[in-house]
Formats: sequence, C-alpha cells, structure tokens
Amino acid sequence: MKRSVIIMVLLPLLVLSGCQSMVESSQQNTSLYQQLGERSGIADIVEDLLYRIVEDERINDQFRGIDVRQFHTNLTDQLCELSGGPCTYSGRGMRESHADMNVTDTQFNALAENLILAMEENGIPTGAQNQLIKKLVPLYPQIRNL
Repeated sequence: MKRSVIIMVLLPLLVLSGCQSMVESSQQNTSLYQQLGERSGIADIVEDLLYRIVEDERINDQFRGIDVRQFHTNLTDQLCELSGGPCTYSGRGMRESHADMNVTDTQFNALAENLILAMEENGIPTGAQNQLIKKLVPLYPQIRNL
C-alpha cells in the first residue's frame, strides 16, 4: 500500500522533471531572438517596459519629453538586432543618446530591473532573459558615459 502511494506521488514529479528537461533542451536549440518572441514579442516587451518606466519614480524623469513612438521602435530594433534577429538598429549611438542624461548606477539598474520584469510578464524564460542582459552589459560604459 505504502509503495503504491509513493509511486503515485513520485511518478508525476518524475514526469514533470522530464518535461522540464525537454523544455530546457528545446530552448537551447532555439535562438535568443525566437525565445524573445521574435520582433512582435520584443515589441510587446518594450511596450510593457515603457509602462514600467512611466510608473518608476527612479527613472521616469530621465524619459520625460521623449518621442515614445520613436523610442519604442528604436529599442525594439536594437533588442531585435542584439538577440540575433533580422532587424537593424538605426538610432543614435548609446554614448550620444545618453550624453546629457547623467545616468546613475541606480537609474541604470532600475531600467535593467524593469526590463527583466517586462520579460517575466511576457513569459520569457530566465535563461533567455540572462542571455539578453549579457548582450546589454557591454553598453553600460556608453550609457553611463564612462
């Protein structure tokens, strides 16, 4: 009797862990661009990020007065290109774009936090989130104007 109860409890756990392995394996064979949902998925992430920026008092002043539509297009193109997609970022360079903003570490980290939350909200796997953040880290000195 006890053995059948143990089997009934362990079997679903084994099946679920096997499914998790299959999901992780399939994600490894999928490009970052695809894991982010391709261009439309990236656009959704950027849209959610924009709403988060507006609500975040740590950074919303830095974005006051921007052309939201242009910012959305440029950031979507940039993330699309960085993730290996077919897009081409044609906006200004990071150093030029941020020259007069005096971005602090706190503000930089707040934006990164909001990007992660936007990706979570859109169901992006943690591994893909980390891959994208890794591609964005080299932009830090340009954004901070170091």
